[in-house]
Amino acid sequence: MGYSFTDPRLLTRALTRLAYAGEQGFGPAAHMDALATLGDAVIDVVVIQSLVAVGEHDKGLITTKKTNCVNMTVLRRLAEQMSVEDYVYWGKGEEAQAVWRSGRVLAECMEALIGAVYLDGGIGAASQVLETIGLRCEI
Repeated sequence: MGYSFTDPRLLTRALTRLAYAGEQGFGPAAHMDALATLGDAVIDVVVIQSLVAVGEHDKGLITTKKTNCVNMTVLRRLAEQMSVEDYVYWGKGEEAQAVWRSGRVLAECMEALIGAVYLDGGIGAASQVLETIGLRCEI
């Protein structure tokens, strides 16, 4: 990702699935779900900000371009390129079923990572990570 966490607990949380946290008896703040929701919003902001910065001002076109640029397929591909599934703490059932083969699961993991980067380093860090991992939008 090209990012070093100041608070490595955020990285661990971003890689911890709810099922694993439950199996381990971890508390409610130990899994990735909230970070995935945050990361989804951060990715949208970064993409929209970049579209506006290059001169796009039509609301409909911004929305269309953002939707084409950031979707489950794109986020899954980025996660696969980084082999994110090798670093995630999966629940026993998830691991047995290899749930990461589902597009949405790896996309959520990518969102959680970006959410963690945002909390650790802010919007600039999140933007830099997205650029580093290869998120490209057709402008």
